[in-house]
Amino acid sequence: MSSDLPPTSSPTVPPGASSGTPSSQPATPALNPAERLLNLVIALVNTNAAMTKQQVRTAVAGYSDAPSDEAFERMFERDKDMLRALGIPVVTVGTGGHTDELGYRIDQDAYALPSIDLTPAELGVLSLAAQFWQDKTLQTDITRAMVKLRAAGAGDPSADALAGLAPSVRAVGDAYGPLMEAIEARRVVTFSYRAAYNGAVLTRHVEPWRIAARDGGWYLMCFDRDRQAPRVFRMSRIESRVRVIGPANAYEVPDFDTDAMLGGGPHGEMREAVVAVRPERASALRARAKAVPDGERSAYDARLARTPAARAGEPTGWDILQVPYRSLTGLASEAAGYGAALVVLEPESVREETVRRLAAAAALGVQGVGMEVSRG
Repeated sequence: MSSDLPPTSSPTVPPGASSGTPSSQPATPALNPAERLLNLVIALVNTNAAMTKQQVRTAVAGYSDAPSDEAFERMFERDKDMLRALGIPVVTVGTGGHTDELGYRIDQDAYALPSIDLTPAELGVLSLAAQFWQDKTLQTDITRAMVKLRAAGAGDPSADALAGLAPSVRAVGDAYGPLMEAIEARRVVTFSYRAAYNGAVLTRHVEPWRIAARDGGWYLMCFDRDRQAPRVFRMSRIESRVRVIGPANAYEVPDFDTDAMLGGGPHGEMREAVVAVRPERASALRARAKAVPDGERSAYDARLARTPAARAGEPTGWDILQVPYRSLTGLASEAAGYGAALVVLEPESVREETVRRLAAAAALGVQGVGMEVSRG
């Protein structure tokens, strides 16, 4: 799309002066192309039938900047092509009457979103994402989006749909933005990094490949130019501002296994836990779990009967589920977040870690067990 075009002479040239004579009035700056596109969309969506080219030129802000008919034609054709490339259905129709002039509008049926019908699990995931980014610049936009979803009848997610999940990833920090831009442009970055084994702070020069979250932390996977080898850096240990250096497209990102690069071992090994969950609770966990086969249910019912929740005389009706997991601490954090609505039955290691977190929360006087408990 072209850059801003010069303003027309009529608003800025006083009567009797030639178009080449500077006006004593300040020239109105040409509208940004993105704003012009947005104005065109609004106009074509709200027109009763269709808008002719002449109506677009006179009524839509930004098109009066065209210095000639030919310039307007080129501008309007480029904008139509741009909107269609973005998936906005600009259609051409006849205006009717005694003229063959064409009009333009946006097909409302093709452009409008279908009615939103989210399951509790789907809305829980969206709410989790909104809570996850709550300390970032996107907070206002995401909050508005969630309000609109609920107003559209998508429902209100259960509080425990997010419990145990939202606290599991800490804030990203200032390094995230520059690193994402460098990854997209494939540019080298440099920063000061505090080593975990001795606390030394050294300057690193790396080719960033990918950013991933694991066990409550954010990690940068990259190629370390100083050591001439792939490396993983925990972003919370980056001490300085991340500086992007060098040209774009300076390297190629190879194919690699994120799980293997982040540690392998327990992260790369898929395991299975068995939990008891109250009906209609823990929607996010249910989305990836499956029910225990009927033939195995009795053994877990007997184990559940020996838990404090059952001994306290709480009503029956638990669902016994098998939940896949890779990280023991990650699953324990999620399980603790559901509080009394979930009981870990096996393995014992996950159960013990979950109980430890609940005990730590109780000792701190935490009201909502969904709050993050330090791993110590």
